[in-house]
Amino acid sequence: MRILMIGDKDNVSVGESQNLFSDLSREFTVVRISDPEEGLEMLKSNKYDCVIIDRKDAKDNCGMDLVDFNKESGMGLPILIISADKTVDDLVAMFERGADDYVASPCDGREIIARVHSLIRRSAQCHRPLLTCGRLILDPVARECKVDGTSVPLRRREFDILEILMRHDNQVFSRERIISEVWQKEYDGTSNVVDVHIKYLRDKLREHKMDSIVVTVRGVGYKVQCSECN
Repeated sequence: MRILMIGDKDNVSVGESQNLFSDLSREFTVVRISDPEEGLEMLKSNKYDCVIIDRKDAKDNCGMDLVDFNKESGMGLPILIISADKTVDDLVAMFERGADDYVASPCDGREIIARVHSLIRRSAQCHRPLLTCGRLILDPVARECKVDGTSVPLRRREFDILEILMRHDNQVFSRERIISEVWQKEYDGTSNVVDVHIKYLRDKLREHKMDSIVVTVRGVGYKVQCSECN
């Protein structure tokens, strides 16, 4: 399991934070970032199971953009806040902002490990089956497509095509198969309906510089290749 740990550059190297990082690293793969902007970009382009934000005090805004993005985009990753200045007001504010758990420091690494495991289990049980491809998130239940939290309005067939391609990352779908699964009818060999809808889909994704994820495989069909957006 992969954990993204965010902390101010003046905070990540101190003894308490270093000890916690060492404890977590024995249990998880931990990526620790001191630059919150870099942390946000890593969250958008990589897959993590949980985020830990290590704050100095209630006035420390390090990582808050990440909390906001996680909530607004619908990514729904569990977020654990650690703060050396825990107050009821700050606890309430963090929960309202989108945090899932809050612990005062100094804290025992064993407790944090147990809390992270609990957050990941709960997330796996109730989290919507979102499909992600770099900065793009597709919610098949709500039928929403978002890039960096911004909605991308897709028509029914455009959404359906993108969904089946994203469910099978890097797998090529022939035009016949796309028509069979999306339109549920046979392909007569002359219709260009798939190509037209792929063009419309790319046009809308191009506004967010994400059109390159839909790849044409000449003579075969189409696929979504998430490595294209990294």
